Amino acid sequence: MIEYRIEADTVGMRLDKHLRKRMPNVPVSHLFKMIRTKKVRVNGKRAQPEQLLAEGDVLTIRGTEEQLTLAERPKSDRPPPPPPPVDPSRLVILKEDDWLMAVDKPSGMAVHTGSGITGGTLVDYVRAYLGPKATRNDFTASPAHRLDRETSGVILVAKRRPAMVHFTEIFTHGHPKKRYLTLVKGKMPKDSGVIDLPLAEHQQTAESKARRGVNMQAAVTRWKVVRQSSDAALLSCTIETGRTHQIRRHLVAVGHPVAGDKKYGDFAFNRDVRARWGLKRLFLHAERIEFPHPEDGRKVVVETPMPPELMDVLKRAALL
Repeated sequence: MIEYRIEADTVGMRLDKHLRKRMPNVPVSHLFKMIRTKKVRVNGKRAQPEQLLAEGDVLTIRGTEEQLTLAERPKSDRPPPPPPPVDPSRLVILKEDDWLMAVDKPSGMAVHTGSGITGGTLVDYVRAYLGPKATRNDFTASPAHRLDRETSGVILVAKRRPAMVHFTEIFTHGHPKKRYLTLVKGKMPKDSGVIDLPLAEHQQTAESKARRGVNMQAAVTRWKVVRQSSDAALLSCTIETGRTHQIRRHLVAVGHPVAGDKKYGDFAFNRDVRARWGLKRLFLHAERIEFPHPEDGRKVVVETPMPPELMDVLKRAALL
């Protein structure tokens, strides 16, 4: 029999997710079977996979971890091979304390694994850097928000569960102040402006679209011209909402696509910018973030300068 008490850093976690993290070698299907057959109890009562754990809850699991690990493991439940090792010395850390890390993510590094991405992610680098300290009271250090793979700049990592809960609330409702630098096609009509244009939900399923149509989400981007030439502009952008690819989708919608954007951009402009100015990536950089600290709410500002390859492009474009 396994029995233990839930501590503060596990508060708010779903039971099924907690079990998967605590016993990663036990087949997932077996964990759910144990919950269904009442072999997992919280405070002596039947547990539900989706229930949220509270501090002081007593979790009881019938059997030993060794016995559970030896349970029949279907092929589909076998864990994937571990990602290749990474060199944590490559991680550029802008700020770190007991609660969080702020990392300068390079362009080309994915934040998480996904379709076609099996290793070398920001998550891999962070956990390699932290080593045994990556996991604390059943919570493993994880990015608190997203940056597109080709976008460089500041990204926050929560090192403790209360920090992740705090950041989730801030990014969902508190709107941390984020500032980006981007190079766009064309001459802007004025020195600054606001794009208030709803965007289609990026992850909406085909079934959802068929049932209720395209779900439009409010999205607001503020932009300001930093430098302007006859055929391109360097902009500073802040976002009041955090929709997927928001800056890229908003700017192309108003006729000023981001340079180097292979998904939404102007392909002829991209070819021209690559040939003339040597741009080989998306020109979008998360320069600054301001947020309340999860420990005491004090204001924290983290900044990182534009990487050298983007500075070189601006020099060739006479925008510096």
